[in-house]
Amino acid sequence: MAKITFITRDNESITVEGNSGNVMELAVQNKIKGIDGNCGGVCSCATCHVHVEPSDWAKTGAPNAMESDMLEFDEKVSDHSRLSCQMKVTEDLDGVVLKVAN
Repeated sequence: MAKITFITRDNESITVEGNSGNVMELAVQNKIKGIDGNCGGVCSCATCHVHVEPSDWAKTGAPNAMESDMLEFDEKVSDHSRLSCQMKVTEDLDGVVLKVAN
């Protein structure tokens, strides 16, 4: 089980738990404001864009080439940007803090 904390654009902190699927699905299931997942998780829209806390970057790892290409089109990209649909929910993500970019 992983506990993942989302910080919304309104600065609301919401911690959710999951043990399967991807982080975008977990956010949508828990109605995290700003995570839409319009493409259903196939890495084609960036409506699940998050900023990983720098201290958690080693837990999430860097985006792959396809994810990086998609992030290039988002104006809110940072050095710690990820698409939450591309992060699998595993125990390795326990304690991760993600700031919603949208």
